[in-house]
Amino acid sequence: MCENKSSGLTRRSILGAFAATAISAAPFFPGVTAYARGAGDIRKLQFYSGRTGERINLIYWIDGSYIPESLSEINHFFRDWRNNAVHSIDTRTVDFLAAAHNLLGVNEPYMLLSGYRSPQTNAMLRARSRNVAQNSLHLKGQAADVRLQSRSVSQIAQAAEACRAGGVGRYSGSNFVHFDCGATRTWGR
Repeated sequence: MCENKSSGLTRRSILGAFAATAISAAPFFPGVTAYARGAGDIRKLQFYSGRTGERINLIYWIDGSYIPESLSEINHFFRDWRNNAVHSIDTRTVDFLAAAHNLLGVNEPYMLLSGYRSPQTNAMLRARSRNVAQNSLHLKGQAADVRLQSRSVSQIAQAAEACRAGGVGRYSGSNFVHFDCGATRTWGR
């Protein structure tokens, strides 16, 4: 888990991001009527992997509790697809992705380009590009690179920045947005 107290990423900021998205999120959850009456809170995640062809569409949090089986599925889905190495994905990154998705008001799944990266994969990518950090948060399961076909890099990044829940990198040339649960900061264009 991230333990960077200077990041501004707190339980309160994540809950605030979800509170801000409750109205836009409600239409996409099953049992909308019960949810609208305040009977419970759920968090959902939808992803597609262009690398493996896999999809997930699951509820991972209900009424203040993470669902262990769902987190296991997320960990597997976010694995390093080059060598199938699996690592625990920080739930704050998962919450950050879900909150931004809710703000965007789309039912389309994110396309995951990169989740967890093994040290070998990160070293290989660093050898190919100066844009790959040596101590990338991908190595700790604390970052994800995503895109949506129906939204621009700018639109996704604006939703992510509105959550104030971590790092947001715009990679317009490669058509993706980087999310992480590190310090609240932005970069790219």
